[in-house]
Amino acid sequence: MSATEQDFDYAAADFNAVYTGGELLEGAAIKVVPWDIGEAQPDVVELEQLGRFHGAVLDIGCGPGDNAVFLARRGYRVTAIDAASAAVEQARRRAGDLEIEFAVADATDLTGYEGRFDSVLDSALFHTLPGPARPRYAAALHRVTRPGAQLSVLCFADVPGGMPAPLSVPGEELRGTLTEAGWDITSMELSEYAGVAVGMEKFFERTGRQPQLDAKGRTRLPIWKVFADRVSR
Repeated sequence: MSATEQDFDYAAADFNAVYTGGELLEGAAIKVVPWDIGEAQPDVVELEQLGRFHGAVLDIGCGPGDNAVFLARRGYRVTAIDAASAAVEQARRRAGDLEIEFAVADATDLTGYEGRFDSVLDSALFHTLPGPARPRYAAALHRVTRPGAQLSVLCFADVPGGMPAPLSVPGEELRGTLTEAGWDITSMELSEYAGVAVGMEKFFERTGRQPQLDAKGRTRLPIWKVFADRVSR
């Protein structure tokens, strides 16, 4: 890791600020919502086609709500949660009249949601959490799910061309954290996460990254795509 990368305090990211025109990360020159591509993540669309969602679905770290909207339109009963109140407000607006339950909550706690969900989508939340919070988060997901629940995770991967640490997670850490919390990993492979390119140029320059762009001009960043089943404990 270069000295430039170490200068950023990723744990101090202000998610509310970036949704209201402020800066996400001090010194990183990010004033756009990097994950707001205006539609569901391509991998989320694929996950739905693969049958990864059933029953009551939790979209944890829902951001601006496009994944939740996509799933609700496909007929799922969706609860969408984010720690940033500004993100939840934006997601509510995008959802319009769709029946989605939105809430502002701490993903490492989730008190009051015990035993409610049959499927969980984590689209780029795990890697935003500080290291010590990740086991608490995985355990919270176990508490709020029912026997037989399925978890699908999209998480920045610690591989060449990926995001800087600690935003990129070693596969061993991700696997170990989920397994310890009661999740049986049935599949773990590399994929790509679509992100916003315009407005991210200085951040990528300062971290020495040169992400590839897709046909729509979006960044393509390597992620772990993880499928896991809940194990009774």
